[in-house]
Amino acid sequence: MRLLDRYVIRNFLQVYLYCIVGFISIWLIFDISDNISTFIDEHIGLLLAARYYATQVPQVFIILLPVSLLLALLFTLGRMSRANEVVSMLTAGVSLPRVLLPLIGMGLLTVAASMALNYSLAPHADLARKALLSEARARPEAYIEGQIFRNRTDARTWFIQNFRHGSNTFSNVQVLQQDANDNIVTNYVATNAFYRPETKIWDLENVKVVHYDHAGNITDEQIYPSLKIEHWSETPFRLGSANVRAEFLSLPELREYLYFNSDFPATLLAPFRTHLQYRLALPWTCLVVVWIAAPLGIGYSRRGVLSSVAAAVVLVFTMNFLTHLFLALGEGDRVSPWVAAWTPNLLFAAIGLYLLYLRASNREAPGFHLFTARRIVAR
Repeated sequence: MRLLDRYVIRNFLQVYLYCIVGFISIWLIFDISDNISTFIDEHIGLLLAARYYATQVPQVFIILLPVSLLLALLFTLGRMSRANEVVSMLTAGVSLPRVLLPLIGMGLLTVAASMALNYSLAPHADLARKALLSEARARPEAYIEGQIFRNRTDARTWFIQNFRHGSNTFSNVQVLQQDANDNIVTNYVATNAFYRPETKIWDLENVKVVHYDHAGNITDEQIYPSLKIEHWSETPFRLGSANVRAEFLSLPELREYLYFNSDFPATLLAPFRTHLQYRLALPWTCLVVVWIAAPLGIGYSRRGVLSSVAAAVVLVFTMNFLTHLFLALGEGDRVSPWVAAWTPNLLFAAIGLYLLYLRASNREAPGFHLFTARRIVAR
């Protein structure tokens, strides 16, 4: 690594870490202020409180990393510009993209960190919070009551009285097996159904099995204390999937949901398809922030620096607004999932690369040039 790269990275990391620590501290102060009475009432100890916040930090990091990256880039490059360090580097024959190369590398590292957090930890933050609070209250999670699941591929319908999220045991289960004409062929009624993931076998306890003919008449009826069924494709995750929301599922769970429920209507699958693409696109927002903030954070003169910084902030927050707008359109099946997740990134990446091209060729963007000219005339 060249001395120039180490110098730029050292200046950037100092501000970047300060921004991250500052934002995390502000979030902790406000969150503890909101939850301190709950912690005291529920007698939550220091260790459990630390576990609680450890589960929430990944979700907070996903939000704070792009903002911290933006502010650190603007401050670092602005300070280097005011000290004429950027001009000195360019005068020494170093191109602007080469000056910014270590910062782009830091942006890629931030993308990798965001991608790792967004894979599973951040989506599960809300479920982890509920589980820890239930543990603190010394009572199990609430049971899900009256679940109905329709397996259209295998023509099978499940009626479940209650079960607990994440459990492999289901109470008072009725399973209707139908034929291609939706006629009931077999009816299973069991007091309990237990799934063994290692063998993918369902164990039914105290089960009554009734067979029907095409006219709906009972042809056979038997009662078993225990019955093992190997060919059913349902899993506990699939049976409980009607109660989950797309934003709380990790990448593997979203893929599993879409794979097993591919026969669902497109409007029901749209939020899950959109969030699958969104989880892949969201980390790359950090790299887009680098492309926007880097050229606008550099100023070859003191004139117009404030307007460039303001423009960078406005562009990034506009990108954030459009991200949520397109996400809502994708969840409502108004646009395709790929368009909903990737359009803001591609649009503002193009804007950032254009601004970088103008800055590298020592030209101002047209809007900023007009703004600066008007201010000079006004004086």
